[in-house]
Amino acid sequence: MLYGAGKYKYELVDGWAKCPEGWSFVDICGLFIDSQDRVYMLTRGAHPVMVFDRAGNLLTSWGEGFFSKRTHGICVGPDGSVYCVDDDNHTVSKFTAEGKLLMVLGDKEHPSDTGYIRKAEFYDRLATIKRGGPPFNHPTGVALSSSGEIYVTDGYGNARVHKFSPDGTLLFSWGEPGSGLGQFRLPHSVWVDKQERVWVTDRENNRIQIFNAQGEFLNQWTDLTRPTDIFIDDEETVYVSELSPRVSLFTIDGKLLARWGNESRDKETALFLAPHAIAVDSQGDLYVGEVPMGYSGVDRGSRTVQKFARKPSQS
Repeated sequence: MLYGAGKYKYELVDGWAKCPEGWSFVDICGLFIDSQDRVYMLTRGAHPVMVFDRAGNLLTSWGEGFFSKRTHGICVGPDGSVYCVDDDNHTVSKFTAEGKLLMVLGDKEHPSDTGYIRKAEFYDRLATIKRGGPPFNHPTGVALSSSGEIYVTDGYGNARVHKFSPDGTLLFSWGEPGSGLGQFRLPHSVWVDKQERVWVTDRENNRIQIFNAQGEFLNQWTDLTRPTDIFIDDEETVYVSELSPRVSLFTIDGKLLARWGNESRDKETALFLAPHAIAVDSQGDLYVGEVPMGYSGVDRGSRTVQKFARKPSQS
């Protein structure tokens, strides 16, 4: 079965990730593909950072004992440094490619004051955020600019984006709770494009907001339902995972190119349960990581991450 439309058609590579026997992804909350097409996964299992090749073979894993049970976002810099977001520990950590700790942003286990109260119900918790605060209160995503500046979305207990210098110095922050332009209701992930524009998935406002490098609002896209992650390739195609659950592909100007999701809502047969992360390799193959355990109480095994191989366009 093919998914997508036009020249963006894909075939599911069933059972792509060869997870070692006895291991579990639990949830895959972050995906990033480096310059050698190695697929970095940030999981909520016993082996938090797992790295696979394009064929789905495990190359290495690390991070055991370092993170809380609520890891959230990942990116890899041009020099191979790996940045990981820890939601429950209120930190963003930088590692070597081998897992050696280089830097920690945030005060571990000490959230900033935003009025946030972690109540039982998700929407009640979001409603308790009264003001934007400093880093961090349950951060969510991380991305780098071409010059190495670090952008962090601070979403579950805050409503801000923070910009840091490459050495970890806070430069400035922007955003407040709400649904207006430049406001956020769960800024969930971030991407910096070739023009240094900052793209933020504003999940519970069902939109993506786009800013310049100074945090000034430029535009918004609203043809989305609970967007969780964003990836922009070298051809400036924009890939978005949505908790709806589906994936959507757009031109850089916002024209919808392709979209697919579930034909079945059954937990056993559904294509997607809870897409949370998306990435594309140098060959155009698309990867979607999900959080099925946290969202639906289901361990999907190898299907926690799915690879969609792009089919050559027919002229």
